[in-house]
Amino acid sequence: MRAADMTTRPTPKPWIEAIHAYVPGKATGADGRVLTKLSANENPLGTSAAALEARKAAADPALGAAPYPDPDARELREAIGKLHGIDPVRIVCGTGSDELLNLAAQGFAGRGDEVLFSRFSFSVYDIAARRCGATPVDAPDREYAADVDALLSAVTDRTRVVFLANPNNPTGTYLPRAEVARLHEGLPADVLLAIDQAYGEYLADGEDDGGLALAEANDNVLVTRTFSKIYGLAGERIGWATGAPHLIDTLNRIRGPFNVTTSGQAAAIAALGDQDFVARSRDHNTAERARLAEAIAGLGNHGLTAVPSEANFLLVLFEGDVTAEAALEALGKAGYAVRHLPGQGLPNALRITIGKSDDMTRVIATLREQCGEAS
Repeated sequence: MRAADMTTRPTPKPWIEAIHAYVPGKATGADGRVLTKLSANENPLGTSAAALEARKAAADPALGAAPYPDPDARELREAIGKLHGIDPVRIVCGTGSDELLNLAAQGFAGRGDEVLFSRFSFSVYDIAARRCGATPVDAPDREYAADVDALLSAVTDRTRVVFLANPNNPTGTYLPRAEVARLHEGLPADVLLAIDQAYGEYLADGEDDGGLALAEANDNVLVTRTFSKIYGLAGERIGWATGAPHLIDTLNRIRGPFNVTTSGQAAAIAALGDQDFVARSRDHNTAERARLAEAIAGLGNHGLTAVPSEANFLLVLFEGDVTAEAALEALGKAGYAVRHLPGQGLPNALRITIGKSDDMTRVIATLREQCGEAS
């Protein structure tokens, strides 16, 4: 017989109740209008034609979608390994990099442990920490970027995982190779450094934070990447991670079985083979991001500034006579959804995904109009 004072329904663990569920970027206005989505950092050029064709052709002609996908994503891991020079044994695939980031926390932290990251980092890190009962700890930033000294100062004997997004979401900031190496060197050997390179393909040719090399050479570095951004496969939810074999073994033990679909695996393999599409996407992003940044700089006398970005978005700060809320409303009326971030401690900021050229022209015109400038 249950005690009379016990609850009459299942009760979640307190660390689960402390989670604020992830809120995706909006795609509609307050009135329900469908808006052009510049709120989720999707590729405005869409998806490689080769990837779309492979996705369409992936089903077994006789059985359709009935068979389970390859549970180990063997051909996909081999394709990733070939492109990046990584032994496929050191690669695991996931349902987007989000699954793998959560597994990194789950595999190496728990109740009584701490998961560390910089302020203004990807909101999933806080969720990943709480989900496994660990305590999330955010270190002070330095001008919206990760501060290596602050992160190292925040490490305690309870720290088990350190997350670093590089380039960072939602700020777009970037730590160079020397700083990433300094962070790793300062961490205890039993602390996992998880480097989230979701936007790594947007870096200029020759730019490299050294994360993959660190993962190759050390037992406590995991690097994650995704097909959701520059590869334009967000709808298929495909990510991958690389690190020492024992790290990959841990993630394989707890990942979902059959976690990457047959169509997703086929599309990702084809996407890897179409590096011309990746280069076009990068070039478009670089040019349009620079154009938006230049326009924001021209509105500096109205209190608008853009945080320097290496990703496919700009974080625009509103610290003058135009508020982030007013700009958000104006952009919505113009037909665009962007990301307002009060829940991440950035009430005076909008994260604007780099879109098509015509869309960026209209976004710039709208911001100028809000500032009383000729468009």
